Amino acid sequence: MISKETDFPRLNGLVLAGGKSRRMGNPKDKINWHGKEQRYYAADLLAPFCEEVFISCRQNQLENFNSDYNALTDTFLDMGPFGGILSALRSQREKAWLVVACDLPLLDKSALEFLIQSRNPEKAATTYESPFDGLPEPLITIWEPKSYPLLLNFLGSGNTCPRKVLINSDTLILKPDNPDSLMNVNTPEDMAKAQEILRK
Repeated sequence: MISKETDFPRLNGLVLAGGKSRRMGNPKDKINWHGKEQRYYAADLLAPFCEEVFISCRQNQLENFNSDYNALTDTFLDMGPFGGILSALRSQREKAWLVVACDLPLLDKSALEFLIQSRNPEKAATTYESPFDGLPEPLITIWEPKSYPLLLNFLGSGNTCPRKVLINSDTLILKPDNPDSLMNVNTPEDMAKAQEILRK
C-alpha cells in the first residue's frame, strides 16, 4: 500500500539552537537532560522522521560542534527563531521542515508522530496549540515549502514573529495529547519544574 505521504514534500528536521539563553543564564542547547547535549538529543529525536536533520546555530557556536551532526548557520541574521526557519526553507526550497526548539526537554516521539501523521501539506504549516496560552506553537511545527514566501512577506513588513505568521496564515493547529511535552524551559524555575516531571 502506498503511504499517503508519498506526494507530500519530503521532510527535513531543524533543531533551533541559536538562542542566547539570557533568561536561563547558560546555553540551553548544551544542557544535558538525557545523557547528551540537548541540541544533539533533539536532532536524534527528529532523525527517524526526516531525510536530513540540521542544527540551526550561530557562526560562533561551530567551535566544538560534533561533526556527526549537520550545522546550518543563519543566512537571515539577528532574527531569532524566525531567521533560523527562513534560512532552512531558503537552503532547500522544495523540502518541508519539521522545526523544534532546543528548549523542549519533554518533547517525545509520540508528539512528533502525531504531528507528522496529522500533517496537511495543503496548509502553510501544521502545528500544535500551546497548552500555556492557547496560541499556535511555532517552535514545534512543520513548515511547508509554501510558507517560505509568506515568511518573506512578513519580513518585508518588518515582522519577524513566527507565531504571527501561523496566526495569520492557513495553518492546521492540533491539540496535544500530552501538554507537558510542549513545555518550553527558559528559566532556572522552568528547569526545576521539567526535572521534576522527568523524575516521575
